[in-house]
Amino acid sequence: MIDHISLAVRDLASSAAFYEAVLAPLGYRKLVERPASIGFGKKYPEIWLNARPDMAPIPEDTGAHVALRARDTAAVEAFHSAALRLGGRDDGAPGPRQAAMTGYFAAFIRDPDGNRIEAACFPAT
Repeated sequence: MIDHISLAVRDLASSAAFYEAVLAPLGYRKLVERPASIGFGKKYPEIWLNARPDMAPIPEDTGAHVALRARDTAAVEAFHSAALRLGGRDDGAPGPRQAAMTGYFAAFIRDPDGNRIEAACFPAT
């Protein structure tokens, strides 16, 4: 089981506002705020934003991404919509996907720094 993840961001305040809106449909809220990091979670910080003001944007071909569980398709759609409204980029519109063992519903975005984030749910079939 993964305890938490950390994402590097160039502008901590701007990224915090972005993630506050994008993560809200998934049930996350800002729990910890420090000078160089901010933690989001449901009960404890599971997603950390870490200030890296001098970093270059993350290349599109890094292959890394973070997938977060959503409660339903409406939450996936709200996640995607909030990201696009706040300067994120579409990296896979909300819709059905087929994994190796099951179907699911997901959307992929790139945050303003290039981090690839997915929201996914597994509706009953």
